[in-house]
Amino acid sequence: MKKTNFDRYLEKQMKDPMFAARFKEAGNAWDVALQIAALREQAGLSQKDLARKLKTSQQQISRLESPDYEGHSLRMLRRLAKVLRARVRVVLEPESGTKAAVLAEAPAPYGVTARRSKAA
Repeated sequence: MKKTNFDRYLEKQMKDPMFAARFKEAGNAWDVALQIAALREQAGLSQKDLARKLKTSQQQISRLESPDYEGHSLRMLRRLAKVLRARVRVVLEPESGTKAAVLAEAPAPYGVTARRSKAA
């Protein structure tokens, strides 16, 4: 496929680490907005219908579906997910080239229960 002027421009801009970081963040906001809108539409709900179910305003739903909005709270996303029969999953990943974070405690092996000492 032939590169467009925009493709060449974007390729040049992506070499700037600050631009690349902002571009990626904007993509994440788009992803959240599009997922909310798609789930709402799959449920057959208008923004107004969804707002009624969440006891909020249609304007708030419009904000949540806006790629420019970055004020999503886990609480609201969980409420949305419940109404739209979805689940919320947040993933924090180390930046490329860095070591993964170490957990404070190692998880217990599956099926192991703590033993309680018997009282005398």
